Amino acid sequence: MSSKKITVQIMSPGLLEDDCLVLGENLIKQWKIPIHHPLQISFGSFRHKIKVIPISKVDAVRISQGIARKMGILPRSSLRLIYRPHSSTIQFGPLIGVLISKDYPDTPERPFGQITMFCKELVNACQRQGAFVYFFTTGQINTNSSIVSGWVYGDGWKQTTMPAADVFYNRLTSRKLENKPSVQHFIKEVKSRYGSHIFNEKFLDKTEVFDALDHDPSLARYMPESHLFRNYAMLKAMCAKHPIIFLKPIRGSLGKGIIRISRLEGGGYQTLTAQVGGTRRQTYPSLTKLFSSLAEKMKTTRYQIQQGLLLIDTERRPVDFRALVQKNLAGKWDITSIVARTAGSQHFVSNLARGGSLSTVKDAIAHSSLPGGIKTKIGTRLRKAALDIAIGVDAQIPAHFGELGIDLAVDTTGRIWLLEVNSKPSKNDNTPMGGSKIRPSVKQVIDYSRYLSGFYGGTKR
Repeated sequence: MSSKKITVQIMSPGLLEDDCLVLGENLIKQWKIPIHHPLQISFGSFRHKIKVIPISKVDAVRISQGIARKMGILPRSSLRLIYRPHSSTIQFGPLIGVLISKDYPDTPERPFGQITMFCKELVNACQRQGAFVYFFTTGQINTNSSIVSGWVYGDGWKQTTMPAADVFYNRLTSRKLENKPSVQHFIKEVKSRYGSHIFNEKFLDKTEVFDALDHDPSLARYMPESHLFRNYAMLKAMCAKHPIIFLKPIRGSLGKGIIRISRLEGGGYQTLTAQVGGTRRQTYPSLTKLFSSLAEKMKTTRYQIQQGLLLIDTERRPVDFRALVQKNLAGKWDITSIVARTAGSQHFVSNLARGGSLSTVKDAIAHSSLPGGIKTKIGTRLRKAALDIAIGVDAQIPAHFGELGIDLAVDTTGRIWLLEVNSKPSKNDNTPMGGSKIRPSVKQVIDYSRYLSGFYGGTKR
């Protein structure tokens, strides 16, 4: 059965009893809702017994102020409705909860710091599509999992209590927060008690991704040789096999701490280490000396050792590509965007935090030294690679993901390689937007939430 986007009218006190719901006659007939039969309404984990009162020529739903308060919804909200005959339930939704790392109650105009603009964009997208979203931190999780303290947006940001959501979107940027016992208990509880869906439910590390994807023969063409770095013998074997290798912190982000190792023509080895201010260059007369310098770092940081690639470049600066891959209203992976990232002049990694710059795939390929016949096909092949890898992550890693940042590289022969998969793509306020514009990446989050909660049919958005 299709869902319908409808305006929720909240009645003044005394005009409507808490156990009554007023609904247009046309919708009652269309959905065959029994008006002389006990029903219930649901909104996330909220449940309440009601009787339906039909009204003619009104395309809205009316509820009491008491019920609206328990649901946590605001005046002039637009929500989707769907009737579930098997449970005699009129379901409002979808209700989406976004789990974030930190809030700043003392700055109510910008309560989520750098991601406030993204959060407001999610609110706007929900209003257009007939959904409701709230935001909460790990500190706002209650011992009673049916109620969450969080932030909503009406005439400004305000804190309130909400039911547990139909869909939770995990935007935690800290593994420490994600692994808190209270967070893991909450995730387990809302899944089992209320059937909530949680996507992007965990961080990925590099070893986990490469080991898992190595089990999928269809992805072999994208996979550079990659292992968990354990000892000198492994370093020696990889350096003998490949002229350049990389050591990447398995839980690193933003390019921090990546080490590039290359053989020097006159003998010895050189390392380049990505740091905040630029690149640190060091030389070693032998591989044993180089390994000795790494031994101290290996006590606190685990590395993935990976085959180095000879990447295409622009003005002698290496270029790679970030694909944002998200699930859509049909629950299938889609490419939302692919951008080229060019390393800054003082860096060998392309992350924006390390001075990298963005451009279109077309521009980056046009300015590369690839042969013309290969250039025309790279865009299509990058899209296929990103989709193949996203499908592989779903198949091989036992966790629920709805969006992935997939970093790809193109070598000087035109071959495409996987560099990294990120389950928490950045949402900082660094993308220029005009007015009430909603980016496709934000709309897709709502689309997938609608799919998960069963509100995917019905009226146009």
